[in-house]
Amino acid sequence: MALQTPEILSIDTSERFEKTVRRVVSILSSGGVVGLPTETVYGLAADATNETAVRSLFELKGRPDFNPLIVHVDGIEMACRCVQQWPEQAGLIARKIWPGPLTMVLEKSELIPSIVTGGHTTVGIRWPEHAFFRNVIRNGGFPIAAPSANLSNQLSPTLAEHVAKAFGNRISVVVDGGASNVGIESTVVDLTTDPPCILRPGAVQVDVLSRVIGGSVSIFAESSGVLKSPGLLSKHYSPRTPMILLSWNSMHDLDQQIRECGRIPDRTHVISYRNIPEKNRFARVWMIPEDPIAYARGIYALMHQCDDQQPSLIVVEAPPSAPEWSAIRDRLSRAVSVGKS
Repeated sequence: MALQTPEILSIDTSERFEKTVRRVVSILSSGGVVGLPTETVYGLAADATNETAVRSLFELKGRPDFNPLIVHVDGIEMACRCVQQWPEQAGLIARKIWPGPLTMVLEKSELIPSIVTGGHTTVGIRWPEHAFFRNVIRNGGFPIAAPSANLSNQLSPTLAEHVAKAFGNRISVVVDGGASNVGIESTVVDLTTDPPCILRPGAVQVDVLSRVIGGSVSIFAESSGVLKSPGLLSKHYSPRTPMILLSWNSMHDLDQQIRECGRIPDRTHVISYRNIPEKNRFARVWMIPEDPIAYARGIYALMHQCDDQQPSLIVVEAPPSAPEWSAIRDRLSRAVSVGKS
């Protein structure tokens, strides 16, 4: 039996936009869960102050309860209600970067239930740039918890159809806001440490944050400690199909590496940006721009397309080591599920 899909609501006219805002606010206010577009990826949204609704998020995603959620706000005043203190660095970042793809980790206030934060004392706060999401928050009057709208550890969604495919009618409504403009999850910076520390790389780079706050910013080193941010588990953002990152100098080199993985080249999909393979040697060759912004915008959608065609292996050409590719390297390294034997 085919999986039934949720109702997909359009916001492509002002009338539909306003009607859909009202509909979504009504669902969220009554403790429901909906799929919403943001500029980063699509989110699975619930009222962040409603413990029962937040628990539904965890259950729907199959997400471990120690993995915290990001709380989305519309404006600094609402952000301040969610945290104990609003330090000077938070104000500098908010004025220069918000609204946008940047999450700040601060000590949480009593407004935010501990289930949102994985039982920890800190919370990630983001003011999203997406106009529809902001209108929902503003009209609802409450912050929204919204992890990526996918099953736990699976590929993040950048289209409404990705959300519908993942959850079917387990959620009632998905809002179609078109393709996500950024395409990968937000940068997360921890402001409870000195110096501030980037826990998860994203579109906002470390050098930008350093200039904004007028000081140094460190980069998180993997540890087995407390998770202050989503996206820190070793396996994340993964397609159902086995996936590996490879670099190659020739078609023979790539062919040999695929066989070392125990796979057959003609059942393999290859995603490349620089060393484009010969198409007739592989099941499918996909090309993606050699530009980190365009690459980030398209990579999840491309991986979804590969997954839907059920190859035996997805090979992704290893991204460059330059700083502007750090977020992409992070996502792809966590998506890898197979190694060479």
